[in-house]
Amino acid sequence: MRRTTTGAELVEIPVRTPGTGQVRLAVLAAGVCHSDLHVVDAPVAWELPFTLGHEVCGRVVETGPGVDQTLLGRQVVVYAPYGCGDCARCRAGAANYCDHRRTLPAAGVGLGIDGGMADELVVDAWRLVPADGLDPAFAAALTDAGLTSFHAVSGGLDRLDRPDALAVVIGVGGLGHLAVGILRRLTEAQVIGVDSRPEAVELARECGATAAVAPGDAADAVATMSTGRGADLVIDCVGAQATEELAASVLRPAGDLVIVGSGGGALPLSKPGPLPSGARVRLPFWGTRPELVALVDLARTGGLHTRVTEFGLDDAPAVFDDLRRGRITGRAVLVPAPRHS
Repeated sequence: MRRTTTGAELVEIPVRTPGTGQVRLAVLAAGVCHSDLHVVDAPVAWELPFTLGHEVCGRVVETGPGVDQTLLGRQVVVYAPYGCGDCARCRAGAANYCDHRRTLPAAGVGLGIDGGMADELVVDAWRLVPADGLDPAFAAALTDAGLTSFHAVSGGLDRLDRPDALAVVIGVGGLGHLAVGILRRLTEAQVIGVDSRPEAVELARECGATAAVAPGDAADAVATMSTGRGADLVIDCVGAQATEELAASVLRPAGDLVIVGSGGGALPLSKPGPLPSGARVRLPFWGTRPELVALVDLARTGGLHTRVTEFGLDDAPAVFDDLRRGRITGRAVLVPAPRHS
């Protein structure tokens, strides 16, 4: 699925040979995310065309010069954030926070450079994280929906180190339902899932939420479960004006507000203002490669629930439309038809 000057379309392109330090993957699964919709539906500053797909699980079928031959045949996931490769953060595996992010020619694999909504993909070998034994569709979803949620939760663990801590996840979609599950695996906190869609409320319960409610009931639920203190951590996976205002209103003094979604909302940073005293606001972007390794290890232990719906690569246009209309609960994943290498 290529992003071209006229939109997104399925096209045939030649298979590339991996260069030095690169591998060729047979793509097993590629997740579909709201970030893809932003790329498809709005003008982009990156050079066109490129193949979409930043959540990728694949099997190594060819290695370029300088690559460990034992990777051949391995199932892997791709750490997709793009960085300069030279700054201290990139060298530490945190390309998501590259010091030169504002001037980079791409945001990540599938976001400015060729990604995994294809039968095959050539990527740098350093991006690979072994994912043998995991369901490929589940593994693909870990690389953004899971990694972004893991990063958002990890940064707020110090707010959840009390036995009566409370976390709230607003928007129980592709990212939010994984955030609920990761909170339950990494902390002892109570978790409230908030969503306007009944099927998403039910999904929050499936993922282990202590309670799951519609937005109009969230304030009462937080007040009851926190005995009036407010939530220690609120993760807003929507980022719209209404959800950000809700998040600020239920946040405990010195609590964490983590805005993951890009829904166009805005809160004034002022004193006094909508945020409680001592609030810490974070705007996370993706996650680090070491965090992806840790998340894959966590997934191997079981107990991390995700709802994945598989579609063929040819279904991509219809999947995009369903995502626009809010018809997909959980994560949609494109699964290319099997190919012989």
